[in-house]
Parts: sequence; C-alpha cells; structure tokens
Amino acid sequence: MDYKKEHFFEKVYEIVKQVPYGRVTSYGAIARYLGSARSARVVGWAMNNVGDRETVPAHRVVNRNGLLTGKHHFQGTQLMQQLLENEGILVRNDQILDFKKHYWDPLKELGEPL
Repeated sequence: MDYKKEHFFEKVYEIVKQVPYGRVTSYGAIARYLGSARSARVVGWAMNNVGDRETVPAHRVVNRNGLLTGKHHFQGTQLMQQLLENEGILVRNDQILDFKKHYWDPLKELGEPL
C-alpha cells in the first residue's frame, strides 16, 4: 500500500472512532469530511481493511441509504447487524430502520475537516 492511501485510511479510521455509540455514518459523509467527496469507495476499501475492529467500529459505517453493504467483511453472516442491534439500531433486510434518526454527519458534528 502506498503512503498516500495509507495516510487516507488512517484519517478515515480517526473519524470512524468518533462515531458515537448508537449512531451510524456513511462512506460518502466521511469522504466529504475529508474534502474528497468522490472517494466514498476508497472509504469503503479502508473499512474493508480495518485490522482492529475493537478500536475502529466499522459496523457503524453504512451506505448512503442505510444499507449494510459491508456486512460480508465481518465474521459470520449477521455480525454487523448484531453489533448495530446491540447499540439499539434496528435492522431489517440489511437496512437500518429510521436511518435519519441514527445518522451522524461528521461535517455537522466535528466542525472543521481534518
């Protein structure tokens, strides 16, 4: 992995660590916060490469519609859903119910982008 991509991934992880318990954000929201709005897919790659899910709550990052598009990167077929439901977020058919209620936007919550 080249340095530039590795540096971007680390910035992504720092944002994800700040997503509060019981809240979710999207790949695009993280990309926008980092000033790279067209890099939602790269944020997804970063989430797929998280080494330590204990400190980086990757389960709190979903697509812009609240779909658990990254669920196949978790051990077990329902682990991502289980982790979210443990935080009080209801999921049906791989989609977060009442997504807007649980949505956390780093641009609104963190202020100045990194």
